[in-house]
Amino acid sequence: METQLTDLLPALNAFALKLAKNSDDADDLVQQTITKALAHRNHFEPGTNLKSWTFTILKNAFLSQTRSSQRSPLGIDEDAALSDVPVSSSQEWAMHYRDVEKAIDSLSPLYREALMLVASGASYEETAHRLHCEIGTVKSRVGRARSRLLSSLGAVSYGEALAI
Repeated sequence: METQLTDLLPALNAFALKLAKNSDDADDLVQQTITKALAHRNHFEPGTNLKSWTFTILKNAFLSQTRSSQRSPLGIDEDAALSDVPVSSSQEWAMHYRDVEKAIDSLSPLYREALMLVASGASYEETAHRLHCEIGTVKSRVGRARSRLLSSLGAVSYGEALAI
């Protein structure tokens, strides 16, 4: 079984990278998958597909990590009070919010609708289905909306927009 798992490493790495979107997290997922597969090898039924079995372990490990990271807070309020993170006054945030809101309102309805659906968590595919258009159309509308927002806010890059 160890040899077969070794042969699956490239495919597991590719799948983990697709899920995790980060090579370090993908490496951790693959390591966790191999460890679980070896620890639970007695649950594997000979004659079934080892690749499917390990991919299922990897997917489940990823989903478990994602769920637990959504549930657990990053820190407690006392930790935040000890850090030296600069915080803008609430008035500045309110002004920035109004600027962003105004910039979004100035977008054409097609661009605004695509941007708001994607920004609210809908995938490009879901957005394309809702708007009755192709995925490429959604991607270009969202891209153009982002570019117009950046220029409306006087920013050249996304980093600058975040700093505003």
